[in-house]
Amino acid sequence: MGKSEFRKPLVTHIYTADPSAHVFEDKIYIYPSHDLVNEGLDDGKGDHFQMKDYHVLSLDDIGAVCTDHGEALHIDNVPWASKQMWAPDAAYKNGKYYFYFPAKDKDDIFRIGAAVSDRPEGPFKPEPDYIQGSFSIDPAVFVDDDGRAYMYFGGLWGGQLEKWQTGEFVRGEEEMTAGEDGPQGTQTALGAMVAELNDDMLSFKTKPQEIKIHDENGKPLTADDKDRWYFEGPWMHKFNGKYYLSYSTGPTHYLCYAESESPTGPFKYKGRLMEPVVGWTTHHSIVEFKGKWYLFYHDSKLSGGQTHLRTVMHTELEIAPDGTITTIVPYE
Repeated sequence: MGKSEFRKPLVTHIYTADPSAHVFEDKIYIYPSHDLVNEGLDDGKGDHFQMKDYHVLSLDDIGAVCTDHGEALHIDNVPWASKQMWAPDAAYKNGKYYFYFPAKDKDDIFRIGAAVSDRPEGPFKPEPDYIQGSFSIDPAVFVDDDGRAYMYFGGLWGGQLEKWQTGEFVRGEEEMTAGEDGPQGTQTALGAMVAELNDDMLSFKTKPQEIKIHDENGKPLTADDKDRWYFEGPWMHKFNGKYYLSYSTGPTHYLCYAESESPTGPFKYKGRLMEPVVGWTTHHSIVEFKGKWYLFYHDSKLSGGQTHLRTVMHTELEIAPDGTITTIVPYE
């Protein structure tokens, strides 16, 4: 199958974004967000992303027709949530499928919730409250070979990550431009957060800690290094015994990755895995299926470049034996 055949929307009857792909029951299941048509304006805080529910997609094989399993969870069934069900993820353990999602609570603070199902496609039954100690957006759950599970999360600006620098939510001045309450210039950039999950997969075993990403000289990336800094969309994959954190640089539109000997870091920046796509955000996942690696991502071409109306695609990922990932140019 050629590159041009891969790089087409998986589905076009709805807008989907932020795909988290996993192999469950010998299929690829994709857990995306569901973009809704609305008149919201981009205010720099993400308020035009007004998603209210989730659908689950699946592929029997690479190249197969994608199945939409329908609505798996709706915000009306989540007691603590008020709006903005953004990028989700899923995991399997204990004979159950766990679904993780961010949403704003009744105080307009992003939290991360969990829901459970006996089936990978759901429907998922949400827990009555969000995960205690959780905040911000973009949960990604990685279950290691030893069975220990870790949640990676956090996004700047609309995702509110910089508002938690004191350990408590600081709302800040409303007139602030997006990002002004975060590190600036040569100050150390903020990183994603990581917390180990308890065996119940519904609560944190450890307090969330910030992940450090270092440059080639072992120094932390700085806030003005916007081609390499962490902005949002963390993902973890393991290759030849090493851990690879990949993420979006946000306003510079790159997908980058960093390497570590530990799932909690620190990580060393390794390079860029994807050049910019059409649309503002870049959010992805990486999955191995039948001996090959694939990147799932989205762009806004189908909607004519409307940043809040995106479609999910995938392409093969080339990973060298030393873990180096060949940079993808999406429209070659």
